[in-house]
Formats: sequence, structure tokens, C-alpha cells
Amino acid sequence: MTGRFYPFLLALITMFFWGTAPVFGKLGLAKINPFIALAFRSFVISAILLVIILIRGDIKQLAMLDLKSATFIGLEGIFASLLGHFAYYYALKLGETSRVVPVASAFPVITLIISLIFLAEKITVAKGAGIALVIAGLFLLRM
Repeated sequence: MTGRFYPFLLALITMFFWGTAPVFGKLGLAKINPFIALAFRSFVISAILLVIILIRGDIKQLAMLDLKSATFIGLEGIFASLLGHFAYYYALKLGETSRVVPVASAFPVITLIISLIFLAEKITVAKGAGIALVIAGLFLLRM
């Protein structure tokens, strides 16, 4: 196995878990509001991560976290885990999972645009074609 295979394998594993999770989320949202669901989900994840960090002895690495890195990681958490998932949970509760998930999963379009502006990344033909296909898929889902 080469170095290029591992990221692809991990992406496939991610795809499996992210593809399975919305079904659990939809089922769990049946009797509670999305805000409570998100808070509980975040608590469970935080507890598990805390145990793993303590077992591995990684708690010492918190000292290496500088203000700039902490700010950006904190903002990522607020945008993705708080605001993004809050909107996502409401969309799951109110809409069809098979429509909500593909739309929410089209976030690479936004990532590409912001990366071009703030990270000076370059657009390639492959990236452009991929984004065009994602946008076309979004239009098909609106039907």
C-alpha cells in the first residue's frame, strides 16, 4: 500500500460513517428538538474524546496550542459543529434525509470558493468539473 492509498481508504471509511450517521440522526430527532439533540451529541463526543486523550497521555499537547491555532480551531468548531450541525439537525428533522444530506454534503463548493480567496489555492479543470457536477446534482435534487 502506498502513501496515496491511505488517504483514499480513510476517505472511504469517512464516507461510510458520514453516510450512516444521518439515519441515526433522523431517528433520534423524532421526539426531541434539534438543539437538545446537538447538545447531547456534543456531550457524548466530548466525553469519549476526553477519555481517549487521557488514556493516550495527549493532554500535555494542550500546552503547544497557541492563540492563533486555538482561535482558528475554535472558529471551525463554531461554524461546523455548532452552527452547521444545528441547521443540519433542523433540516433532518423537517425534511427528507435523502434530500437533506446531499445538499448539506455539497459544502465543497463553498470550501473551494473560500480557499481560492483566503488560501490562494488554484482552481484546476478537475476541481471545476467536480464543482459543476455537484451544482448540477443540487439542481436535480430540487425537482
